[in-house]
Amino acid sequence: MNPSSPQLDAAPGVFCLLLSSTRRGARLGRVLAVTELRRWDLPPSITERAEQIVAELTSNAVLHGRVQGRDFRLGLSLSPAPRTLRIEVTDACRDRMPVLPQHSEGESGRGLLLVAALADRWGVVPYPPSGKTVWAEAEIPSAHAAPSGQSAEERL
Repeated sequence: MNPSSPQLDAAPGVFCLLLSSTRRGARLGRVLAVTELRRWDLPPSITERAEQIVAELTSNAVLHGRVQGRDFRLGLSLSPAPRTLRIEVTDACRDRMPVLPQHSEGESGRGLLLVAALADRWGVVPYPPSGKTVWAEAEIPSAHAAPSGQSAEERL
């Protein structure tokens, strides 16, 4: 499989992609995530929030979670009830677990403050054998909670 090709899943609302641990990989992840979220016909407010979250988490994976010769993984998924978008970024470095800074005066850590402000929930879990997954969730307003495959026009 080409590392920059999206994984095609049978279930709608699932997207998974391996990306190089470079600034270019982080940027490509953001662009492809936004393209996929628009294809899922999510509300623009959710897509815009998700774009910023993906940008921060993929940037952190490149800056703080990079292991030479290892890629990072970007995953997006929709859960049906309550309708929630989940963003996951998995890198190969468990040594540097993210924590919110006590204040935003420093040079680093402000991205996590942004993620915490934009996401309804976020956290980090170990990814065996030596990595971690940072995740964030955004609840989709019920006005947009149409069954899978239903267009925006059908929801009105």
